Amino acid sequence: MPRSEILARYRRLRQISKEQHEAVLDIIAQDVLLDWARRLDMTEGKAVVLESDNELTLPEDLAIYLPRLGRSHPLDRYAQVARFALGSDEAIVLAAMRRARFSLWRIERRHPTTGLILRDLLRDEETWLVDEAMEKNAPPGMEMAARLLQPASFAMTARIIVPILPDLMTLPELMAEVFTRAPALRRLQGDVLAGDPRFAIGIYRAAVAAGAMDRVRFKRK
Repeated sequence: MPRSEILARYRRLRQISKEQHEAVLDIIAQDVLLDWARRLDMTEGKAVVLESDNELTLPEDLAIYLPRLGRSHPLDRYAQVARFALGSDEAIVLAAMRRARFSLWRIERRHPTTGLILRDLLRDEETWLVDEAMEKNAPPGMEMAARLLQPASFAMTARIIVPILPDLMTLPELMAEVFTRAPALRRLQGDVLAGDPRFAIGIYRAAVAAGAMDRVRFKRK
């Protein structure tokens, strides 16, 4: 498929993804967002305190992708309300959101047609990412934490990335911080570690503490 067709497909799916993330947030109560923000050390009393607007996407991501104990999954509730036609682009994107994978990633190289090839540092596998902003701005070797959706042969980010910046916190330092707050995670590896909700929570909490989100220059919508 030529670059122009890939980008056209990406833009269509990205817009649907943006709309669906916003729609899911609409059915999530504010006290749920506040609770996730509190777990990321982002609150004072009943107020969310932000160093940058980018930080708000972190509790929002957790509220969308992680069910609270004893509650149904927000994406399941949204699917019951939306009832998209089988095979529609909207249904394809929602299914990709329900299969989204969180991990640590490194940009390995540029894809020969468009986008980037990422290395999943926990699962030790490669993924083709299409993202116009990152393709222009993110250098090879950059490491990040992100949740990716795969609605086509390529993957897309789920609204935001967390850059791992050595001048703020190296990857080993980040992992040490996560394990200090959640020691049980030390026993986990690969897909099991990546899929544990405590891991994403720990990464996001460390990102807030280090001020990493202040340095995001290509915010995902």
